[in-house]
Amino acid sequence: MDIDTISQWARWKGIDLVGTGDFTHAAWLKHIKEKLKEDGSGILKSRDKHNQNFILTTEISSIYKQGDKTRKVHTLIFAPDIKTVEKINARLALVGNLHSDGRPILGLSAHDLAQIVLDIDDRCLIVPAHIWTPWFSIFGSKSGFDTIEECFGDLSKYIYAGETGLSSDPEMNWRWSHLDNITLLSNSDAHSPANLGREANVFDFSNHITTYEVVMEVIKKKDNKRLISTIEFFPEEGKYHFDGHANCKLVVNPFEHRYPDNRCPLCNRPMTIGVASQVAKLADRETSKQLKNFPNSIHLVPLREIIAAAFGFGVQSKKVNAEYHRLIQEIGPEFNILLDHNLDGIPDRIAQGIANVRSGNIHIDPGYDGIYGKVHIFKDEDLKEKKQQVLF
Repeated sequence: MDIDTISQWARWKGIDLVGTGDFTHAAWLKHIKEKLKEDGSGILKSRDKHNQNFILTTEISSIYKQGDKTRKVHTLIFAPDIKTVEKINARLALVGNLHSDGRPILGLSAHDLAQIVLDIDDRCLIVPAHIWTPWFSIFGSKSGFDTIEECFGDLSKYIYAGETGLSSDPEMNWRWSHLDNITLLSNSDAHSPANLGREANVFDFSNHITTYEVVMEVIKKKDNKRLISTIEFFPEEGKYHFDGHANCKLVVNPFEHRYPDNRCPLCNRPMTIGVASQVAKLADRETSKQLKNFPNSIHLVPLREIIAAAFGFGVQSKKVNAEYHRLIQEIGPEFNILLDHNLDGIPDRIAQGIANVRSGNIHIDPGYDGIYGKVHIFKDEDLKEKKQQVLF
């Protein structure tokens, strides 16, 4: 994970604007300064010939006591320039150790973190991260809150957006009217460059990203004429979608079954209550019908996963990687292949997998308690047939 590699993968994926991540870390900020250049627009450019667009971002983990409960909230910060980033880092360094991790842990409430950042520069954007994740989010079942106001108090009016996370999608979030006035963002939380774009936001800037201020304006105003859609994981694939207990391999559909005190029936220890349960707990609408002032959502499975399923090999295998890069070189970026391409020139098996994903004709064993869901892109009989072909 370095700027050059991220920039390369962004081009393979078809991503025009990438968050830098981790600007609070001194070594990474030094790397940002070396590899990216500012032009006053707030959109940084890579120094190579490709001029890949970046925006300054970081994530902070806040662990603190509030209301007789330990709170654990992850918060994203967007910043307009490196000068502002340096001021934020200098102030937060007085609170905790910024060098220990790319996502530092601070004993600072989400409210106080927002206050510090906005006092330094009110052009910064504060976004609660993966808002439903059980352990580290604003609405998480283990350590979260039940409203934005409970978490951010008098600064709630400056919370313009929330990140839905991999285990929920906009359709789930539409069920809660409390979120009607914020923009729902979808980001990939990439821990490797190949995972860029697992989730993404689709802006219409007439093929030209202008300035940081314009991007922020679209988010703050919930402008769904310019934020036209989000690209989503199927939420069942997220690792906290259903309730369950990983140690006992117990996964629970909360809409079909509940256990007393939410304890595992096999070992009597507490289960992890997943995102689907938490959304249902706070929802005040029966339907997840599209709301007029929300952008569309598009559910995808990454191309390498589709190729791996088609070949019957692991996602990291040489065969899968070779075919992935062949398709990228011959056809174009991954998002173009997954969303727009007519599938000409793509091997039949892979083309069928892409078609299945586009139509939602797939099956997913839901994720739970930190375990990702398993996607079945082809029917069982097709999988069996393919395994026989591989063995032959």
